[in-house]
Amino acid sequence: MDTQQTDVVTFLKHQHEEIKTLFAEVESAQGDAREEAFRRLVRLLAVHETAEEELVHPYARKVLPDGKAVIEQRLQEENEAKQALSDLDEMGTDNPDFLKHLDALRTDVIAHAEAEEQFEFPQLEAEGDPDRLRKMTAGVKAAEKMAPTHPHPGVESVKKNLLLGAPAAIMDRARDAIRKAMGH
Repeated sequence: MDTQQTDVVTFLKHQHEEIKTLFAEVESAQGDAREEAFRRLVRLLAVHETAEEELVHPYARKVLPDGKAVIEQRLQEENEAKQALSDLDEMGTDNPDFLKHLDALRTDVIAHAEAEEQFEFPQLEAEGDPDRLRKMTAGVKAAEKMAPTHPHPGVESVKKNLLLGAPAAIMDRARDAIRKAMGH
């Protein structure tokens, strides 16, 4: 995908597919492999949702004819998913109830993605400024780059490393990177 010319809607749809793939990977993996796949899922969901909240939803709220109603529903879904993601993160991948909760989160996240692709994204492509939609991709890419994918060097303890990778912390770093990239 040529992300230089890709508008943010196309980029986020691509991330939706990556998220679905990661859910399946987490579910099918065992032990440390499940933990590693879950870390990647947490990271991608945190970056993705933060980018939508910081860039896409505020713009959609302005340019869509029924933007406020559409966005309020998406934000409610995202807040519920963030809470479920944090709960899963605290629970840990070795908890006997992990897969049951992961499946519930997957169902909610996929329903949310489908709602965006049905109610928000087509209108955004029709009503939004194509140049602005392309520029928003830079903010999402900046957020992706700042979120850690591997343990931080010098952080030897698993507990400290997990704290650095908690969903809320990733969202905070993503928000900062997006704002910096977009000049806010």
